[in-house]
Amino acid sequence: MKNLKGLLLVSVACAFCAGAFAQSSYERLVQMNEEILALAKPAVIEGVPDLSPATIAAQREALEDFEARLREIDTAGWEVSRQIDYLLVWSKMNAIVFNHRVMQPWSRDPLTYLYHFRGIPHAEVPATPEERAALADRLKAVPAMVDRAIVNLTQPAGELAELAIFLLDNFDGVGQGEPYRDEPPEGTIGWFKDLCGRLEGQNGSLVDACRRATAAAQQYHDWLADNLDSMQASAAIGADNFNWYLKHVRLLPQTVDDLRGIGEREFHRYRFNYLLDRHVNAPLEELELTRSAEQHRQRTRQAEADTRKLVRDLKLFTIPDDMPDEFESDVFWSPRAETDRHFWEEIQFRNALNNHIHASIPGHRFDSRLRERLTNPIRRTHGESARAEGWATYLEETLIQAGIAKDNPRVRELFYAALIKRGSRFFAEIGMHTGTMTLEEANAYMMDWVPYMEEDLGRYDLVGYLRRPGLGSMYLLGKTQIEQLISERAFQLGDDFDLGEFHDDFLSRGIIPVTLIRWEMAGLDDSARAVWADVVGKPFPGDQ
Repeated sequence: MKNLKGLLLVSVACAFCAGAFAQSSYERLVQMNEEILALAKPAVIEGVPDLSPATIAAQREALEDFEARLREIDTAGWEVSRQIDYLLVWSKMNAIVFNHRVMQPWSRDPLTYLYHFRGIPHAEVPATPEERAALADRLKAVPAMVDRAIVNLTQPAGELAELAIFLLDNFDGVGQGEPYRDEPPEGTIGWFKDLCGRLEGQNGSLVDACRRATAAAQQYHDWLADNLDSMQASAAIGADNFNWYLKHVRLLPQTVDDLRGIGEREFHRYRFNYLLDRHVNAPLEELELTRSAEQHRQRTRQAEADTRKLVRDLKLFTIPDDMPDEFESDVFWSPRAETDRHFWEEIQFRNALNNHIHASIPGHRFDSRLRERLTNPIRRTHGESARAEGWATYLEETLIQAGIAKDNPRVRELFYAALIKRGSRFFAEIGMHTGTMTLEEANAYMMDWVPYMEEDLGRYDLVGYLRRPGLGSMYLLGKTQIEQLISERAFQLGDDFDLGEFHDDFLSRGIIPVTLIRWEMAGLDDSARAVWADVVGKPFPGDQ
């Protein structure tokens, strides 16, 4: 009896020690999450991001040390939620590793430097000495940024250089991030000239700083143009690198070929539904375009009210009491849109529901607010586009099927037009990165196949896909993952399944890969197993 009691005490003590050690290891992981977030941000020296070869080499060494320490953490006794957090830190680290191995934006991507100073001339004319000093510092940094770019860009991709030249010279037709103008200045150089004009009469040194910044922007343009012929034309990364990225950064078991198959199926399904709705709705009048800022505001507010009502009536998910009463729109009124509209203006100014659902509520802005409420520091700082864009895209067809457009069937057409556009991104993105399409060919393809599509919005999107592989594919991939998980969870729970409760549970787990949410929510670990060994380099938890 005494021996048994002693064994029990030893067992309890060992369990306590193991638990304490696991807690200590997890706290170490939380600290390492903060480390990797800091490592991802370039240091800024006198207003200029430091992307010098020495700094990049030091970051590479820090990554090697970080990976060694991360690999030392033993997660064998951890609960699933913490093992998932461990994978999330690997994902953050691998995103930086991929930048070093493949993307190398400091030496390949002229847009990296342009985006550091492109927004500076959007400033208002400063009213106080402090504001004038701050603007002067930002303007003085531009020549140094350009000098650094010219030194660091040792292997620029011609496609990205052409895009930088275009943005230096031209308004991109979309204008996201720029102050509103009925007739916007032509490109970044035009905005610098505009700022210099607005500063006339201010302190002379501020005007001089603006003129030097303008000259530096022009110098960057001319250097890119003069060297364009000697650059490697394509920014493609190739299928092998794309597949590595999908597994090690996105934590997805799918390959490029899998994505292509999913995209083809969904793309043509959406086109069929669009064509069917157009056929059925042929006797109905076309939707009337918005004609004023006030009408746009009213339509947007009505769209949000209708969405909130449907969500409440069907108990689709919970909108917490401390959420804003109204969410911002993602498309803003412009008189230019009366005659010259980009794709999202074509959609939004016919009916405000689709884009507001996707980008505001219950989509991105609502989703981001929920993430801010998380107490888990690793998940609160994680954003995964297959989950974020997948959720927002899933909402579009879900709310259509739930009846959001039952009183106006023409609105269904807009939802499917938007989904066709999202589906077209599979082919455009994969085509560019596997070298079967140039950017211009990818844009032409989307304009041929997508209703309302035009060159400006296509170019704007494709820039993002060239610089962030997988971004375009994640909308529909994430959506199909969510639909599969709903089906599987309903099968598990039977009569106890409730869609609204599922949505609340799903959203509470953060903006993390659906692969991992599926493991945590439903205990289905096949997809997680498919990435764990390659990502972590250890057997799957429980298999040791």
